[in-house]
Amino acid sequence: MDLIEHAEGIVVTVRVQPGAKRSAILGEYAGGLKIAVAAPPVDGKANEAIVEFFRELTGLKRSQIDVIRGEKSRNKLVLLRSISRADVERLLGLPLSDL
Repeated sequence: MDLIEHAEGIVVTVRVQPGAKRSAILGEYAGGLKIAVAAPPVDGKANEAIVEFFRELTGLKRSQIDVIRGEKSRNKLVLLRSISRADVERLLGLPLSDL
């Protein structure tokens, strides 16, 4: 899985599946994470659900997580500020290349 080094942290490529029963990582999709979220894809609710998902996963503050591309698409880039690649891999529980 590709993680992009950024001056402020790490950028994660995400494919969102809105309207799921619960939020969860479904696996890898096109070099990124496929994540199901319970929120519908309207009025930015799925974007907020992705931010909340990463907040809970990483323990970062809301202000440290942003959808920087793909606000109206299922394919998104999510910036996680002040976190290392190793920390992201550890929080997922395995090397990202093994997803």
